Amino acid sequence: MLQRKIGNSYWEASAIALGIMRMSALTVTKAAEVLETALESEINFIDSADMYGDGKSELIFGAALKEAKISRDKFFIQSKGGIVTGADKRYDYSKQHLLDSVDGILERMGIDYLDSFLLHRPDPLMEPEEIAEAFDRLQASGKVRHFGVSNFNPEQFQLLQSYVDQKLLINQLQFSIMHTGMIDYGMHTNMTDARSFDHDGGVLEFSRRKGVTIQAWSPFQYGFFEGVFVDNDKFPELNEQLEKLAQKYHTNKNAIATGWILRHPANMQVILGTMNPTRIKESAAGAAVTLTKQEWYDVYFAAGNDLP
Repeated sequence: MLQRKIGNSYWEASAIALGIMRMSALTVTKAAEVLETALESEINFIDSADMYGDGKSELIFGAALKEAKISRDKFFIQSKGGIVTGADKRYDYSKQHLLDSVDGILERMGIDYLDSFLLHRPDPLMEPEEIAEAFDRLQASGKVRHFGVSNFNPEQFQLLQSYVDQKLLINQLQFSIMHTGMIDYGMHTNMTDARSFDHDGGVLEFSRRKGVTIQAWSPFQYGFFEGVFVDNDKFPELNEQLEKLAQKYHTNKNAIATGWILRHPANMQVILGTMNPTRIKESAAGAAVTLTKQEWYDVYFAAGNDLP
């Protein structure tokens, strides 16, 4: 499996990660099979969040880890916190909430520490001083080894980094063949069409300059969780191109879609959201695919994109 250096650190992990958002829908036995498949596919990075399945995903994960008799140290385990669900829905980055969030995650998963903990979404009411205190406590206690964020723009990232002593290594962002805003606007600079608008504050270029690892979530989705584009009749040209390349590289369309993201020089990680063992194996094969520059552009064009 292709490895990625995580941020400006000595930490390396698989270029493909397994996200467990949907694990709450599985039995413990099925979840154990998913974890075994991940390891067989050389995926050693798990991504979670305390809100996934209202905590049930992490409970199932912890039980599955035991049922499969997989040592905790076989995986790098990451989770996210800061989103309050239910009737009192809000973001909460108070010191106590973050401390309680990590304690809850560890208890549900049945583990002693997280390899990384991310702030799930930017909160306009966040007070960086409190976050800094929470990070210090979590690190000093050994409960969290590394820190990062999710869906933060560069200014939000730098604001937080200016207060916390820990290096923010990760920014988790939506990116796929059908969600390319981070790269579209750069090619449409000095233009007035829809693709010229920068919705992200140049977060891709910022992350590359700062050595921040982008973790691409929803790698097979179009829109915002509207559905998958692979084998979807809505996208015939794209699927034709994916199939053409799959045949060339003796692999499958999911692998090509994964390899397309990994081909970008930003050295991203891809977070798989599937709980289907076959899909995990198919997607993991993308780590062995290195598209040519022309093939990368051919896929980009087949998705309905253009060059100015």
